[in-house]
Amino acid sequence: MSNTPKILVTGANGQLGNELKQLSVNYPQFDFTFLNRDELPLNDIEKIESYFKEHQYDFLINCAAYTAVDKAESEKELAFSINATAVGKLAAICSKSNTKFIHLSTDYVFDGKANVPYKETDATNPQSVYGASKLEGERLVMNENSDSIIIRTSWVYSAFGKNFVKTMLRLFQEKEEINVVNDQFGSPTYARDLAKAIMQIITSGQWYHGIFNFSNNGIISWFDFANAIKRISGSNCKINPIPTSSYSTPAKRPAWSVLEKSKIQQHFGIQFRNWEESLAECIKEIKNPAD
Repeated sequence: MSNTPKILVTGANGQLGNELKQLSVNYPQFDFTFLNRDELPLNDIEKIESYFKEHQYDFLINCAAYTAVDKAESEKELAFSINATAVGKLAAICSKSNTKFIHLSTDYVFDGKANVPYKETDATNPQSVYGASKLEGERLVMNENSDSIIIRTSWVYSAFGKNFVKTMLRLFQEKEEINVVNDQFGSPTYARDLAKAIMQIITSGQWYHGIFNFSNNGIISWFDFANAIKRISGSNCKINPIPTSSYSTPAKRPAWSVLEKSKIQQHFGIQFRNWEESLAECIKEIKNPAD
């Protein structure tokens, strides 16, 4: 029987799951398994239970989530079943099987009314169904398995999946002029940098349980972000700044999504790249995927 530590990654087809898949070749000391939503549907507790009766892992990185923020307002039950109930189940299974559990959460657990970066210990107050479902997931994780690590992150993008960067690049091709909100502020997170941070935690030989924040460095608005994407990609599209009040969505977005990150740096030695450096790398990856 092999003594190679086994890592399970759920949500394999998402942004972070795909980045971990690409990164896994750099970690031959681990045996990785990647499962997508069809292989392990998180809204089916029976399937989760039967799968883990057959399989055992040393680490479980839960990248699976219901992330359709606006749709969640009308699909509350489904959002909570995936982001909360199933997550609690995974945490409980990990507790019983001595599996180290890493779960991904979001800045949406906060109300976005702050003006200084959010610490892990700050009061939560989600303003959307999505945010509430993710917060309930955090609560269930810590109830079922207090040895878990929860990583909150914000404004995630990558060469994979749907995200703001890819949407902007598409719109720049299709339109001569677009509107982007300029009164919501945050720190973008390149999913590849987050994947590297997770693997740094796993390979550190240290395990500090609890909640940790991670993003790239820098505070910008969505309008700033769009302009940087425009500049790096060489687009001529005109971008107009608009207030959130002019852009109606079913779910309320936080006006402030900046996370204070010193805790993850102090515990695991994680370093943070500037958002612009990471963005340039991602855009290059999108335009030249074979490089």
